[in-house]
Amino acid sequence: MVKHVILWQLKDELSEAEKQNAKQQIKAGLEGLAGKVPGLIDIKVNINGLPTSNADVMLDSTLESFDALKAYAVHPAHVAVADGAVRPNTKLRVCLDYEV
Repeated sequence: MVKHVILWQLKDELSEAEKQNAKQQIKAGLEGLAGKVPGLIDIKVNINGLPTSNADVMLDSTLESFDALKAYAVHPAHVAVADGAVRPNTKLRVCLDYEV
């Protein structure tokens, strides 16, 4: 299995209301991929970081294999969420993929 963990920072120019809306859209969109992407075992998005955090959104997902991760990256449902909710609202992305 492979863990796929991403941390994002939202764009500075977003108002607090826009940031909250963006977080909700990202969470709903990514968690909505459950059952739609082959090889995706588990997907959770945390948008409730403590004030000590320097990231706004965390994706914690588990996939069957490295090949499943590569397929997830280009799956149309994932690309739609990435292009529609994630990329327009984020300024920084940090990713760690590892085998478990």
